[in-house]
Amino acid sequence: MTTALLAGGGTAGHVNPLLALADHWRGAEPAVELLVLGTAEGLEARLVPERGYELLTIPRVPFPRRLNRDAARFPGRFRDAVRRARTILRDRGVDVVVGFGGYASAPAYLAARLERVPIVAHEANARPGIANRLAVWLGGTAAVTFAGTPLRHARLVGMPLRPEITALDRPAMRAEALRHLGLGPGRPVLLVTGGSTGAQRLNETMTTSAARVLGTGWQVLHLTGTGRGGDDPGLEGYVTMPYCDRMDLAFAAADLVLCRAGSATVSELAALGLPSVLVPYAAGNGEQRLNARELVAAGGAVLVPDAELTPQWVARELVPLLGRRAEVARMAAAAASVGRRDGDAALLALVRESLAPSSRLG
Repeated sequence: MTTALLAGGGTAGHVNPLLALADHWRGAEPAVELLVLGTAEGLEARLVPERGYELLTIPRVPFPRRLNRDAARFPGRFRDAVRRARTILRDRGVDVVVGFGGYASAPAYLAARLERVPIVAHEANARPGIANRLAVWLGGTAAVTFAGTPLRHARLVGMPLRPEITALDRPAMRAEALRHLGLGPGRPVLLVTGGSTGAQRLNETMTTSAARVLGTGWQVLHLTGTGRGGDDPGLEGYVTMPYCDRMDLAFAAADLVLCRAGSATVSELAALGLPSVLVPYAAGNGEQRLNARELVAAGGAVLVPDAELTPQWVARELVPLLGRRAEVARMAAAAASVGRRDGDAALLALVRESLAPSSRLG
């Protein structure tokens, strides 16, 4: 029986692909023992036990970004995290470490190297993070979501996606989705979402532009998050919700999506053949713009810099696009041409290769 340690967490971008792989692996090999290594502060502390997996925690030790007191304490705290991870590998007889980035991954990778346990690192973003670059430097195998991600000898596997997305039949679910979300049956739907926390730029621009967008004959489902603007404009055909716990239904209802360009979102849009207007988050290291690159190049998405998403841009660009239904349909086909729903299976195949005796770390 194989025992695997899946390391990662902190944000949904790390936790969701971890859980997608775990669910697929457990379905393919019911006898596999899957342990999850995370921190007590991240989303994994809630999501992993809810999904029925054992969560083991180590201290949250961020890499220092500047010279200060935390930087001075980092070496000792990191050594302690690695020591705890090594103890887990030994005590539980772990055969392979699969990391997804985040605070728990780097100590797990170093512990695996010291214990001569194979390492597989899944990188969600087109620009790799520090932890996964470390995994490759330590001799691990890299699995990437996007072609061109700069990790040595990386295997392109795509993004492990939630079963409710990979199994979604949008046409079959559309009528139920419209009813569930309070939308009418006879008009196309623009889905606006800034993710679970919302995006102020998207919220303010779209609520200001509500009447103009509705004038095209479309209706709007706007997921606002909380505390980031996006007040209900009070117009028929414009539905606002702070959060949707059935994103499969939101996607089933949508004909076009205006959203950020997180790696999971971009991967879901492509997998479902949903055309989009992508507004990369302006902060960070620019990974969202890179995440959008393939989908935009294929013609399945339009990219708009955050600062340019204004009511004027909506009037000049989005409103005319909504009037060109044939172009929206063409974008949908282009998105589907680069989408894949087998990221979980492709990643598992790579993990199984790493378990071969010849692949053990030397």
